[in-house]
Amino acid sequence: MTGTGDRTDGHDTKSAAPLPEPQRDAQRDEAPGDTHVLLVRHGHARAVELGVVAGHAGCAGLSATGRRQAEALRDRLAAAGTRADVVVTSVLPRAIETAETIAPALGMVPTAIPHDCELCERHPGEGDGLTWDELVGRYGARDPLGDPDRPMSPGGESGRSFRRRARDRVQRLADEHRGRRIVVVTHGGVILAVTLGFLGLGPRSFAHDLANTSLTEWVRTRDGRWLLHRFNDAAHLEDVHPEDARDDGVAPATPAVARRGHR
Repeated sequence: MTGTGDRTDGHDTKSAAPLPEPQRDAQRDEAPGDTHVLLVRHGHARAVELGVVAGHAGCAGLSATGRRQAEALRDRLAAAGTRADVVVTSVLPRAIETAETIAPALGMVPTAIPHDCELCERHPGEGDGLTWDELVGRYGARDPLGDPDRPMSPGGESGRSFRRRARDRVQRLADEHRGRRIVVVTHGGVILAVTLGFLGLGPRSFAHDLANTSLTEWVRTRDGRWLLHRFNDAAHLEDVHPEDARDDGVAPATPAVARRGHR
């Protein structure tokens, strides 16, 4: 499902200190006909604290830290005067809560934002909602890079099909809303899949843990070229305690291979 939320004439946000000029003036550099896609990672998730696989069943929304992160992003967007023509989020609660928090700063009504399952993190299958240790104990540790065609658990999505799904959905959003400003509130795996896909790189080209509520911005020019304007921009989190901001998607004791590609 895609579409636009209804605009509102104002927004109720907390005051924020002036931002550096490159952030404040980002929208002034637009060329007519360009399509801007701003990819926003959700805030810190409650599922990380619980150590569970956070698909449709396991996602419990944002943690207290995640809410503070989303509010910090909201204030940054408001101070910069950022507006969007289209805002869409994945269907997972941690993304929905993030989108609804920042919506007023973008000139959107929170409850009018459409939810799109194609923007979800990799679908885990029947292991959804288990702890990561339970997932590994029941189904084994599976590396989506070393074995890209195997799902995390039966009924789940392979790493290869997930990356293709994420890239293609963002590409279609740009096609559907050509020449407009699109904000997509989504997940770390989706943002990495889109970035690698648009750069023409394979999944082993680089590994990067994206900060919660970070901004990655792509611009498609009128002639169809994709340009990366910024990646993993989390300047608004400077006042969030570094330990609170940590989010690798899993409890510390969880095997890294099992959780790779699910953020």
